[in-house]
Amino acid sequence: MKVAMIGTGYVGLVSAACFSEFGINVTCVDRIDEKIRGLIEGHIPIYEPGLDALVENNTRSGRLTFTTDLKDAVSKADIVMLAVGTPSRRGDGHADLSYVWAAAEEVAESINNYTVIVTKSTVPVGTGEKISQIIKRMRPDANFDVVSNPEFLREGSAIDDFLRPDRVVVGLDSDRAKELMSALYRPLFIRETPIIFTDTKTAELIKYAANTFLATKISFINEIANLCEVLGANIQDVAKGIGLDGRIGEKFLNAGPGFGGSCFPKDTRALVRIAEDNNTPSHIVNAVVKVNEDRKAQMSGRIVAACDGSIDGKSIAVLGVTFKPNTDDIRESPSLDIIRDLVVRGANVKVYDPEGMEEAKSIIDDVTWCSTAYEAMVDANVVTIITEWNEFRALDLKRIKLLLKEPILVDFRNIYRPEEMSEEGFYYYSIGRPDVLPKTEK
Repeated sequence: MKVAMIGTGYVGLVSAACFSEFGINVTCVDRIDEKIRGLIEGHIPIYEPGLDALVENNTRSGRLTFTTDLKDAVSKADIVMLAVGTPSRRGDGHADLSYVWAAAEEVAESINNYTVIVTKSTVPVGTGEKISQIIKRMRPDANFDVVSNPEFLREGSAIDDFLRPDRVVVGLDSDRAKELMSALYRPLFIRETPIIFTDTKTAELIKYAANTFLATKISFINEIANLCEVLGANIQDVAKGIGLDGRIGEKFLNAGPGFGGSCFPKDTRALVRIAEDNNTPSHIVNAVVKVNEDRKAQMSGRIVAACDGSIDGKSIAVLGVTFKPNTDDIRESPSLDIIRDLVVRGANVKVYDPEGMEEAKSIIDDVTWCSTAYEAMVDANVVTIITEWNEFRALDLKRIKLLLKEPILVDFRNIYRPEEMSEEGFYYYSIGRPDVLPKTEK
């Protein structure tokens, strides 16, 4: 079996590497010559733990190849996967499908024998039908089927998610396509992975519904965290108390500065528009979007409050710019909103992140980029943790106290125990838990 993967972004590259690990021959296609040359030379354009080794091993075996020649790759493929970007369309929140339509047209010109065309990208309901129409219009003689096979990869854990998934969703409308897709995922059948075969529209909706439900849990727990702060309750105990209920589950109940990344923000906005376009507005999803936008906008104010109401001229150390740990993805990260607002309010901001700074430098001005967390803290008035990288979980508190002008730590990820911070002499501010003073001041 031969697969052509159109697009070498996050989804395309991870999926291609993992399919080749199954023993399938995969050709990755991208228009950007420099990107393809880099991949051939072993340069991975994204940070994902374990991906470099997976690409290297399967490239060496000959199962994974890279090219800019879409026509050649598609003409030889049994399955063509579209893994191009579907960002939010500027101005209205709809998914921008221009890359999908362009890819469909190029694929239509290159189909040779019977081919299954698979959308891996997150696309609105009805996209598969439109792709089919495009191909039939351009190639009435083409022998093909269109399949929806959405990905459920978590950045930072994508390889494990692919090789050991909770489930695989395949939307299709023909037995021939089902036979080919079953062969593609045969290694997971052996592991008894649940594989849901459904129609194309249902598969397309499953992806949006899944991401929106997870985003809803995040917005919900953040609102409960606000209530905890007013009442003096502890959000971590609340989350544990409700998360142990099997009907709810403990995942995605960590209070924080709001969700970001490449999926949740754009997918929730897109689902709002899909519902509105079909005269079934979703009040819950609308609320999820608004709560998250408000949440990110409010976070810098918490740092200001920790500094007695003004940060003008003060130095602030910010740890973390990626939207989550174990990725270099900064798309819609809460940290970006927080940093920009701190700068506007007159602060001198010093930033450190293990993987995300190079990308962040291109879109954030007027900050100092540091090579370590401790460098960022030198003579700072306050340090704030925005991304829960592992290296921020066991910082040397005594060293921090010596570096800072004032022992103030604002923890947006609830990494540390309030009692410990009090014992160490910190003014400690976290999410959904009572503020803590140094023990000597109690």
